Amino acid sequence: MQLVFATNNKNKLKEVQALVPKHIKLLSLSDILCIEDIPETKPTIKGNAIQKAEYIKTNYGYDCFADDTGLVVEALNGEPGVYSARYAGPQRNAEDNMNKLLTELKNKDSRTAQFETVIALHLNGELKTFTGICKGEITIEKHGEKGFGYDPIFKPDNFENTFAEIDLDLKNKIGHRGKAVRQLIEFLNRQ
Repeated sequence: MQLVFATNNKNKLKEVQALVPKHIKLLSLSDILCIEDIPETKPTIKGNAIQKAEYIKTNYGYDCFADDTGLVVEALNGEPGVYSARYAGPQRNAEDNMNKLLTELKNKDSRTAQFETVIALHLNGELKTFTGICKGEITIEKHGEKGFGYDPIFKPDNFENTFAEIDLDLKNKIGHRGKAVRQLIEFLNRQ
């Protein structure tokens, strides 16, 4: 089976490739020569995942899946949420995003947060979605060098370390994207 994973994020691709069985060949956007920015204009994480998958299916004709992920912080009324990648501006800079989030939380008592990933799969003319959630909290400062995005400031529940301090296998086991990808794989294995 061959599927396009509609992402240009090499870190996401690496995480997902580590989970996908060998009989499923993943193609990236660069593999199908998709170099344009895929629209992400929906007001929800699920809506953006569906929009990206539909864009690839409509414009390139491939069976594919796309994900969208947001960090939802309770004390900030769900921010950054659907705007997680561009929280500090259109430059999509992880350091800027983390710094803005830490500043916004400076005088807040609660640091409760959760990552949510939704994967939209376009396969054989049908659309399915899969959701993974990882609850945790935002740390006061950055810790760790691994991972990407908000990983240095997100500590999952029941763990002492941030996502940026744990190895990829553990992150995939407990994390939001890993949970959603496992649901996707279970579905694909039944096809």
